[in-house]
Amino acid sequence: MNIRTSRLSIFASLLFCTALAFSPVSQAQGKLIRIGLVTFLSGPAAASLGIPARLAAEAIVSSLNSGSAPAPYTTRGFGGSKLELVLIDEAGGTARQVAVLRNLVTRKQVDFVVGYTGDGNCLAIAPVAEELRTITVLLDCGTPRIFEEASYRYVFRTRSHSTMDAVAGALYLMENRPALRSLGGINQNYAWGRESWTDFSAAMLSLNPDLTITTSQWAKFGSGNYAAEIAALGRSDSDVVYSSFWGDDLEAFMPQAMAKNLFSRSQLMLVAGEAHLRRLAGSIPDGSIVGARGTNGVFAPRSPLHDWLQQIYFERAGDVPNYPAYSMAQGLLGLKSAYEKAKGQIAPGTKQRNPGIDAIIAAFEYQSFETPSGKVLMKLGRGHQAVTGTAYGTTRTVNGRITIGNIKHYAVERVQPPEGVKSLDWINSGMNPGGWLSPRTSPRQSTGDATE
Repeated sequence: MNIRTSRLSIFASLLFCTALAFSPVSQAQGKLIRIGLVTFLSGPAAASLGIPARLAAEAIVSSLNSGSAPAPYTTRGFGGSKLELVLIDEAGGTARQVAVLRNLVTRKQVDFVVGYTGDGNCLAIAPVAEELRTITVLLDCGTPRIFEEASYRYVFRTRSHSTMDAVAGALYLMENRPALRSLGGINQNYAWGRESWTDFSAAMLSLNPDLTITTSQWAKFGSGNYAAEIAALGRSDSDVVYSSFWGDDLEAFMPQAMAKNLFSRSQLMLVAGEAHLRRLAGSIPDGSIVGARGTNGVFAPRSPLHDWLQQIYFERAGDVPNYPAYSMAQGLLGLKSAYEKAKGQIAPGTKQRNPGIDAIIAAFEYQSFETPSGKVLMKLGRGHQAVTGTAYGTTRTVNGRITIGNIKHYAVERVQPPEGVKSLDWINSGMNPGGWLSPRTSPRQSTGDATE
């Protein structure tokens, strides 16, 4: 090869690499979209949250690839392109997750990233996803800080943040126990637990200024032994004990608390308890208040999408889906909806087959889309943070299974602050709905029982 030919070859290679770098998503592959799926596959959050999320993702992707999902998601894959999951374990801490995200994008060359349960992981990876210019959909972490303290272009969260859970829980409690006088709490000593308790206790004091906060117990994540905290809660003699425990912490805490008769005097409230009900039958007392972090599971509105998720999940897992499975559906269907909306805007007759990143982002921002949990609205965080309604109910054990009764639903504007207002500021100012969604809807209420 002579020097001229060599230079021409190098120049052509550079042009090809540049074209790839600025090409639309999966343009080079054409038939395959790779999604990095990050969830807890090991550790204390795996059994009740991570594995159900993974099983749901596998079932949903299989159904989408076969074109068997109900409307409006009948198109195969994403816009006709087949989907492939690249599974990653979320266990190991924030430093590992940052390294893993870089590896997913630069080496495994995924097109999108979907996942994350831990608040710390979400806070750590969000700026890295921005740096890598990779659309990343957060599924389950609760902290409002993601979009209240920062602005992102490539990061989206397709579920409501934890202020919704805390405020709706306070409304439900005061509606059902208006004479409540004292409240204690036990929560995990990290972002999720601290923010959940801060929002809930502030909402309770806003609704009932005469309320006494008796004790705030903080447990190390993954502790496994809660004897000291249970003793302190017992001495507090609180009317209600609030907990945002999840994962192995909740499943270790409940039998220990029941053995000490903690709830013979105090009513229990579990803001994220729905994911554990089938695993804790016999260890959650009747009359406990339980949430599912949205209208998920037994709180979900009946629809073809709800029935579809129930069916495909049961076929894969041999069980009914809990709220992490519904969160996964929200993330994947939100991304599919944005992708196909962007693809539909490609001008006819052009050579471009797949939408570019900018077009997908524009389609994702402020969109609304249907899910097995009902409609999701990307209303906060400049169109990057979802809002939904939510629900709470009260437990009763029937034939060895926990059922949920006295179910009450809460509309979006009753439980979440409007754009540009920080959650705690909104709570402390009286939680005024402000009519930020129009038309304003009233909360739906029902009193039927549902089996979990």
